[in-house]
Amino acid sequence: MTPRQLAFDLDARPSLGRDDFLIAPPNVAAVKWIDAWPDWPAPVLILHGPPGSGKTHLTRVFMAATGATEITGALPAQPAAGVAYVIESVAERLTGAAAQEQLFHFYNDLKNIGGSMLLTAEVPPKQWPVTLADLTSRLLAAPCVEIGRPDDALLGAVLVKLFSDRQIRIDTEVIAYAVNRMERSFAAASHLVAAADELALALKQPITVALLRRLLDR
Repeated sequence: MTPRQLAFDLDARPSLGRDDFLIAPPNVAAVKWIDAWPDWPAPVLILHGPPGSGKTHLTRVFMAATGATEITGALPAQPAAGVAYVIESVAERLTGAAAQEQLFHFYNDLKNIGGSMLLTAEVPPKQWPVTLADLTSRLLAAPCVEIGRPDDALLGAVLVKLFSDRQIRIDTEVIAYAVNRMERSFAAASHLVAAADELALALKQPITVALLRRLLDR
């Protein structure tokens, strides 16, 4: 039987050297907010969702489109005019009073110069370990959007894309089998495709439902 390429009615947008970002119901609201920059109603946009839901990928799309600077260490003393900022996994950095004070003042400075910043976390800000009341009020007033785990269509499209990147065409039954049984995350999709490719090469056989069953049953 000749393998059939799946077709999904999903938009795709390039992210400057990264895989295409596929737009589907779990992330469409987040994409609309990213597209609305710089016309955000507050200096900060908060993007939250579970691990593997695509937050980092969408953050990279934002950085490519805006030239935003990612802050991975200490906050700058003051934000630069005309520069957008990104902080990923921000809730994990707010466990101390000093970090909360710094973010509070950085937020105020951003507002004063008309700057903007994208924050990501696994949970919404009301669940962050913030004890500084002034910072809490600002975070809760900021627009906050959830990006959910991929649904069947998005997960299937991601699998097809990942296999296609390896010049592998996959039967629809194989994709459907994987979607129904694998962990629902982009990270799991990437691991599964890599493992399936490696095993198929080792066994010198195509990627089939039986081969995926062998992997997923481990």
